[in-house]
Amino acid sequence: MPQHIGIVGCSAEGAALCYRTLCLEGAQLLGRHAHPEISLHTHSLADYVDCLDRNDWPGVAQLMLSSAHKLANSGADFLICPDNTIHQAFACLENRSPLPWLHIAEVVASEAAQRGFQRLGLSGTRWLVESEVYPEKLSARGLAYLRPTEVERCEINRIIMDELVCGVVRPQSVAYFQKVFAGMKDQGCDAVILGCTEIPLLMNDANSALPTLDSTRLLARAALRRAVASERPCDH
Repeated sequence: MPQHIGIVGCSAEGAALCYRTLCLEGAQLLGRHAHPEISLHTHSLADYVDCLDRNDWPGVAQLMLSSAHKLANSGADFLICPDNTIHQAFACLENRSPLPWLHIAEVVASEAAQRGFQRLGLSGTRWLVESEVYPEKLSARGLAYLRPTEVERCEINRIIMDELVCGVVRPQSVAYFQKVFAGMKDQGCDAVILGCTEIPLLMNDANSALPTLDSTRLLARAALRRAVASERPCDH
């Protein structure tokens, strides 16, 4: 009996892609149409954005903890959060959480190291790329990284918050990301982290100048492996 996965959601598109990946790819480990038990809880994205705009990371942590307790009460065994930005609050909640978590940046850094990448481009919201969420995890594995320029951060953030979180994908936004990723390649990056769980809506290996590390799907796959590897004994 695989473990029960709890999803602490933030934005609809990121949470939905993570959920769909768990369900669709679960069959590769468990058989046709099978996947672990999954529960999802999310507060309003507006509540999170209000905290982010005020730089209120304890407030973000409280929202995440609220979801964590609801998921624990629903029977979840461990938690994942398909949102890179709010992992900046992780240190505020980890020791108070009722359940263990998989950390999205640790999952991505592990994949990058395993695949032999050495210098990673970082993409995501302004809050994410200006934080230490990824630099801390990458540096711990001896991996270098490159943040977008100030102008790139502003435009990428606008695309994410005004378009992608609403499920809007525009050709001109795809072209902008392609330009940024090509510039990162020119500066010595050998892969790029899709450090917003909505970026896979418009970027992937097929249209990127660099190999992509899809944080959403990588997190979901790590959760599937954990759920299956840590199967609970059946009641007798």
